[in-house]
Amino acid sequence: MSAITTHVLDTSQGRPATGVPVTLEVEVAGGWELVGKGTTNKDGRIPDLVPEEVILDAGVYRLIFDTARYFAAHRIESFYPQVTIVFKLRDPAQHYHVPLLLSPFGYSTYRGS
Repeated sequence: MSAITTHVLDTSQGRPATGVPVTLEVEVAGGWELVGKGTTNKDGRIPDLVPEEVILDAGVYRLIFDTARYFAAHRIESFYPQVTIVFKLRDPAQHYHVPLLLSPFGYSTYRGS
């Protein structure tokens, strides 16, 4: 399992959000660097978001969810074309789960387990 995981639930449909493109980046001097990317599966998860060979350091990371593509695929009008969640990874030995609860006109997130 990746050290950083995510799970997207479409709260307006009451089910996992399948097919959401997600990018994980780390903040570096001068900008952001790609760590991993993937698309949510039928359970709304990306089991291998962080490649096995990548060693994470403490720092600031962000998950970028392409919600426009997800809602367009389902022919649903939405307000947020993208959701970006920025968070601090303090202890690379811990597991960080960052879920996204999504609807066409709102979203929320929290640190999961």
